[in-house]
Parts: sequence; structure tokens; C-alpha cells
Amino acid sequence: MSVFFPTVLLCVYGFFTSLRPCEPFLTPYLMGPDKNLTETQVVNEIFPVWTYSYLFLLFPIFLATDFLCYKPVLMLQASSLVVTYVMLWRAQGMLAMQLLEFFFGLATASEVAYYSYIYSVVEPEHYQRVTAYCRSVTLFGSAAGSLTGQVLVSVAEVDTVYLVIITLASASVSFLVPCFLPMPKRSLFFHRHEGAEEARLRSSSSSSSRTATRMEKAEDSESRVPLNRPDISRASRSSEAGSGSRGLVAVLRMLFDDFVQCYRCRTLLAWSLWWALATCGYFQIINYSQPLWEHIRPSEKNVIYNGYVETLSTLLGALAALLVGCLPVTWALWGELALCVLSLLMAVCVFVMNTEDIWLSYSFYVLFRTTYMLLITVATYQVAASLNMQRYALVFGVNTFVALLLQSLLTLVVVDSSVLGLKVFTQFLIYGAYFAVISVIFLFAGLYKLASRRHSEQKALPGRRAQSETDSPPIGGTDSRT
Repeated sequence: MSVFFPTVLLCVYGFFTSLRPCEPFLTPYLMGPDKNLTETQVVNEIFPVWTYSYLFLLFPIFLATDFLCYKPVLMLQASSLVVTYVMLWRAQGMLAMQLLEFFFGLATASEVAYYSYIYSVVEPEHYQRVTAYCRSVTLFGSAAGSLTGQVLVSVAEVDTVYLVIITLASASVSFLVPCFLPMPKRSLFFHRHEGAEEARLRSSSSSSSRTATRMEKAEDSESRVPLNRPDISRASRSSEAGSGSRGLVAVLRMLFDDFVQCYRCRTLLAWSLWWALATCGYFQIINYSQPLWEHIRPSEKNVIYNGYVETLSTLLGALAALLVGCLPVTWALWGELALCVLSLLMAVCVFVMNTEDIWLSYSFYVLFRTTYMLLITVATYQVAASLNMQRYALVFGVNTFVALLLQSLLTLVVVDSSVLGLKVFTQFLIYGAYFAVISVIFLFAGLYKLASRRHSEQKALPGRRAQSETDSPPIGGTDSRT
């Protein structure tokens, strides 16, 4: 029951926070008669506020989530969503919509509380199952919301403002759910009970050590870092704080030490680099695909099918994530080259999306999202396989922060009206070139890794031969004189 009750509540919370029927029609709604905003205002002045807000709020929310033990931040996320959709329904003007984007950035940054809460109330042996439940129900809620919105618009011919009201009702339900969640008594960094925590870490480490060992065998000796074991230095620092509670300075010192140790591992660094670079581009495509489609097929004159496209891409992305375990790829050896090929595919998808044919644009958007979901699942597994829970939380946060930093720079230069303020078609040409550059980076990384491995094998071969000759007995097996 201690696992069942919070898991059910978290699944309910994840479903209703993701059930957003208005989301596939946000750009047409803002540019339509309800808000009467121009394309330049929406694309170049309103949407960038979300990117900047997410970036600047991510690290403070990350620390506050752990210090406040998750539940208050879940309530903050739910209340931010309620404020967002109240403003989307009732507020008018560009400044109000920019403030709305700030609150949505606050809600997005607070998602860390949802995915980390469960690790504070269940034991490590339940992590995989509970995480699968929460992520699956979130994807299902997103798909159900997109499908509901499209059916209401296409079949029932419901005005978009009613989709906003339904989304607000869903967010209001999610606001009530955290009130019934139990308050955790421990967290990953600030509040830890050392005796129980070390046992939890060993249990969590043992489940991933076999996978980590397989990965380490494929790596050079200098890249092997014991990232899945508790640190002795960490335990000593935590004991200094007394009764398992730490101050901010001690936590920041621990995070920095773990950061240095984690990113010394070349495999983790490579996958984290792709994670940050690709997620930056993915966010841009997701954010500005609707303005692109609105430009190709204006909603004022045509029926649009954004909801069906979002539903299909979400479901296929979830299916691709599930099928990752069936792919016969030795990621430790061929990972960089696989990232090269599939990043090139994503670049092609972005280039083809930038067309006058809406169906072609829809189709390659689905392929783009499916490819990203597959690769980000592999990257998440490759990173998590050799990390304990504390270090995984750190690496996840750092990768997301770097992605948002890159996205903010890209948005500032390409999208923001204060700098270039490019039209959406030109933006997508740049985004396609961005993914092509990622592909080239990992092409060189993959070739370098293969060349280094081959050189190491050739260098080790004479030593093995000499050792075998030394250890082997004479041909006759005995001395001929005896």
C-alpha cells in the first residue's frame, strides 16, 4: 500500500497535467479573433519568454524541489498551470501573453518534482516499474488531450476557446491531487538519513552494476569511473551536517564534486553532449512547428489537423521508446555513429518539414519526433546505467540546463525580434543545418573512437602473443632427455 497509493495519485496527477486539448491549436488561437495577435508578436516576442523563463528557473527550482521535499513544488506546478490557462482564457494583449509564458515556464521547470517525488517514497526495487507507470500515463494523457481537441474541432466544430476551458478544468483537477500525497521525510541531497540511505544506494547500485560492467568493458581504462557507487567523501560531508540534513554550501560542494567526476567518463560525456544538443533543437521544432503549419495552411481558411499529428507522433514516440531494448545495436561500440546517422535523418526531416505541402510537413514532423524519442530513450539508459540515483538527478539536470542555455542563445539570435527576428521558414532552414552539424560532430567522434579502439587492439596484440608463447609448454610436452 505504501507504493500503491502514491503511485496511483502520481499517475492521476500526470494524466491531468498532460491532458491539454488546446495545446495543438495554441498558435491559431493566439492569432485568431480571440486574441488578435500577429505572427511576429506570437513567434518573435511571446514564445521566446517561455525559453528564457525555463532556463532561469530550472536550477533554483531543482534545489527548491529537494529542499522542500517535492510536494510543495508539485503544488506550485499545478497552480502555475491553473494561472496559465486562466490567463489564456481571459487575458488580452501581448504583455499578458508574455506573463502567461513566464508562468508556463515555471510549471515546466517544476516538472522535476513529478519525476523525482516517487524516488523519495518507494524503495529502489520499485523504481523501474513506478517510473514506467508515470511516464506511460503522462504520454497517454498528452495523446488523449491532442485527440480530444482535434475531434472537438473537426467533428463537433467547437470553438478553440472551449478547448482552453477544458484544459483549465483538467489543470484544476491536477491542483487537488498533490494535497493527498504523503509528505516525504527524505530527499536526495538536503535531507538524508545516512544509515537507510547508504543501504538504498547500495541496493540501487547493485541493480545497475552489471550493466555498468558491460559498458566499462568496452571503454578504455582511463574512462572507467565508479559512478554507480556511493562516495566516501559524500558520506563524510553529509555526516558533518548532522542528523542527515545539509546546508546549501555543503550540497553545492557535493554537486560540483560529482559533476567533475561524472563528466570525466567519456561515454557519459558523449551521450550527454548529444542529449543537450539534440534536446535544444527538439524544443525549437516543437515550439515553432505550429507557426510553420499556420503559415503553410492558415486555420482561418482551412481545416487543420494538428491534434491528430500530435497524437500520432506521441504514440509512435512511446512505441519507439518501448522498442529500444529490442534493437540489436552494441551502443558502447557503435553509439556515436548511430547518433550521426539518426541525427542526419532528423536534419532531413526538418528540411522537408519546411515546405508548402502541409501533409509532407505533418509526416516528417511525426518521423522527427519518433526518431528523437527513440534516441533520447537510448541516451537516458546509457547515462543512467552507470549512475546511482543522486548522480543521475545531477546529470539529468545539467544536461537539461545546457540544452536550455543553447536554446536560449539560439532563440535570442534567430527568433527574438530584438536581434534577427527571422521568419519561420528561415528559422527551420537554420534548425535543419543545426542537426546536420550535430551529425557531423558525431561522425568524427565515431570514427575517432573506432580508430582508437583498433589502434589499442593492434598495440595489445604483440603483448598477448608474447604472453601466450611464454606460457605455452614445449611441443613434445616433456624434455627429450628424460
